Amino acid sequence: MTSRIPYAGFGARRSGLAVVVALVMAGPAASQSTRPQLPVETEPIEIQARPITHFQSGQPNARRFGRLEFRGGLVLSSSQEAFGGWSGLTIDADGGRILAISDKGTFLAAEISYRDDAPIGLLKSRIGPVLALKGRKIEKKRDLDAESITLSEGTLGRGLALVGFERNHRIGVFPVLDGALQAPLRYLRLPAETRRMRSNAGFEAVAVLKGGTFKGSVVAFSERYPGPTEQHTGWIWIKDVAQRLMLTDIGGFDITDAVSLPDGTLIVLERRFRWTEGVKMRIRRFEASAIKPGALLEGETLLEADMSSAIDNMEGLAAHRGRNGETVLTLISDNNFNTFLQRTLLLQFTLVEDAQAARRP
Repeated sequence: MTSRIPYAGFGARRSGLAVVVALVMAGPAASQSTRPQLPVETEPIEIQARPITHFQSGQPNARRFGRLEFRGGLVLSSSQEAFGGWSGLTIDADGGRILAISDKGTFLAAEISYRDDAPIGLLKSRIGPVLALKGRKIEKKRDLDAESITLSEGTLGRGLALVGFERNHRIGVFPVLDGALQAPLRYLRLPAETRRMRSNAGFEAVAVLKGGTFKGSVVAFSERYPGPTEQHTGWIWIKDVAQRLMLTDIGGFDITDAVSLPDGTLIVLERRFRWTEGVKMRIRRFEASAIKPGALLEGETLLEADMSSAIDNMEGLAAHRGRNGETVLTLISDNNFNTFLQRTLLLQFTLVEDAQAARRP
């Protein structure tokens, strides 16, 4: 979703939000949120990365937050006009490569550089356009709004990815070659009820179950589907037929991404914004055995964070295995191309139980 979420800085206080509101209402950031000039082909991009050494403001030595352990993060920036708006993220199984998509119709391919398991930069970065069938350029603005991506087969060297779009709601099957997104092969057949999704609240989360009873099935959630406010709406594709499942709404958070772990566990990223409290982020886990047609999923909260932590408008989520076999979650934020008030963040966390097991002799 193209969210107009202001960012008042790491550790912002509520009193600072009034200043942000005034800035937004005055419009100084408006000129920076216009549609950027998109690349016409895949091209190299130079990205600056500034390390985030601690997640919680005023607690430089704290590493554990909820059920997660902070590994490190980066503040990313670039002079390239089309850099930003990253709304979906996928990563290779070893965490070496990422592929992100933007709600303005671009993709970012890069390799992550690490030091002591913490990300320190992006290498061999490239940016390119998301294409239509048969390699055609996407002309209409409503067709550009890519919000989610997941690797469904193979690797980012050679594989297939699913990309979810909103406004013109659809889920496409895209080949990936040497880390770069190619033209789509086809689109999934959608249930008729997806036509009820609001223009700016479509397929924010798309995942492929990697284990469990419905291994290989696609799961997708609408960011905010019309209907009961206490539930989120999603679908699971079994033998190419979509069936509904629900997710409990806790506290009015919106769904922004999802990813499956190897055993079929589903991890869901959520975001909430209110002028009185700023932006919040939550990560929930759902066991594979609970994911089935007609289910109402409640799950377990792994982490909830507010603006006292190093977060922004977190929209992309990916998972991989660390070098010791631990589960690593990678998140990216959508800065809405508003560099005046927001940042592009890349954050990594380890599931605590995996981190503890990896340290045992």
